[in-house]
Amino acid sequence: MKRGPMTPTPKLLGALSLALLSTACVTERVVYRDVGPRPYMPPPPPAYQPPPPQAVVSLYVEPPIGQPAAIGCPWAPPPMLVEAPPPPPFEGAIWTGGYWVWHDTWVWAHGRWAAPPRAEYRWHPPYYENRDGMVVFITGHWGAPGVIFVPPPPSIRITLEVGGPGVIPGPRPLGPPGVFVPPPPGSRVGIIVPAPIGTAPSVVTSAPPVINVGMRITNNVNSGNTKNTTNINNNRTTIVNNVTNVTNVTIVAPPSATASGHAVNTSVPAQAHLAAAMPAVVRTPAPMPSSAKAVPAFTHGQAPVALPPPQPVRPAPTPVTPPRVAPAAPTQPRPAPPASSPQVAPSRASSPVAPPLTTTASAPIAPRPNPEARPVQSSAPDRRNPPLARDDERPRRPAEPAEARPSRPSAPAAKAPERAKPREENTQLKKDNKEVKKTHERERD
Repeated sequence: MKRGPMTPTPKLLGALSLALLSTACVTERVVYRDVGPRPYMPPPPPAYQPPPPQAVVSLYVEPPIGQPAAIGCPWAPPPMLVEAPPPPPFEGAIWTGGYWVWHDTWVWAHGRWAAPPRAEYRWHPPYYENRDGMVVFITGHWGAPGVIFVPPPPSIRITLEVGGPGVIPGPRPLGPPGVFVPPPPGSRVGIIVPAPIGTAPSVVTSAPPVINVGMRITNNVNSGNTKNTTNINNNRTTIVNNVTNVTNVTIVAPPSATASGHAVNTSVPAQAHLAAAMPAVVRTPAPMPSSAKAVPAFTHGQAPVALPPPQPVRPAPTPVTPPRVAPAAPTQPRPAPPASSPQVAPSRASSPVAPPLTTTASAPIAPRPNPEARPVQSSAPDRRNPPLARDDERPRRPAEPAEARPSRPSAPAAKAPERAKPREENTQLKKDNKEVKKTHERERD
């Protein structure tokens, strides 16, 4: 059979078959495992940003003398503002104001120091109560001595007020029914903080902002103070001047209520001026009133009072408190050693130190003679090598007195190892001198 140029040879066919078989044997196995649907991970909630502060009407309010009638407000008061009181101008001054009051809307009653209108009159802080979605409000007032504060009973009929023209209503109170105070600065609008009767609203100034319901305030009553007492029951409550028997209040909040997500359990002063002076977490300062003239407190059915224009609230940066550095512990001085056993450090002069070794310059050593050679006797004396004098014939140096002898300086202890080599050389030199002396004696004899 005649093969063409393109006819494959048997060897070529065998090589192709082997390549195909080897390629077919090498396979890659891919295994797919069914892991199921992945669990849903909700995205983290965005960081809380305090609402932008709205324009506020700030004014001075003339507190009434005696408990005024309660009024019904249709929405909750805004969060508290920051207002640090100055030092009291005189003894017996009482801090009044620094809270929200109703004047066809919630306006800020700027705080100030004031004297009681009459002797022994007491100051009663404002009263807020959540009653079926309506805020029952009684402004701060002066009370006569011995007169107790009476909360409005549930059976009394309270007329709900209406906001003034152009006022945008806010949310209703968010929280349990009962007595409360406005939330801390920077909180969600509408949240209320339950508190005992007679609690100053400024106690929440230093508390963190809240975004959910859960913060509450409890009183720490000083049971040892029998002169100033507070009697609380369902109908009547006695409040003493500035709640002097309640030294502190405790603010408690779960992590779900605060904007930071951390639980709160802290104690703050119960007096209004002390609590308002504490540093705030969110600093929203209250604007100064445009007029120093005080307006009368709001009463139901009175003619509207001309209010000053609203002022913007400019948040101030929170000051950074440097970390406190613990003071170094004072070092106690070492006790002095007793006089009977003084401890004296050993001096170098008293320690035994070997005197320094000194070597004197000498003539070059003569070579050793050959013992087999016969010595040459000559009658003429040898001037080049004079005979050595005996020990008894050598002139001796007169001894110097001990006082005239100069004291040898003590060698430093660091040079002690270097003295070994001069000692060895001096020993060898003495041996050589002895041998030379013996040789001269033999020649002389």
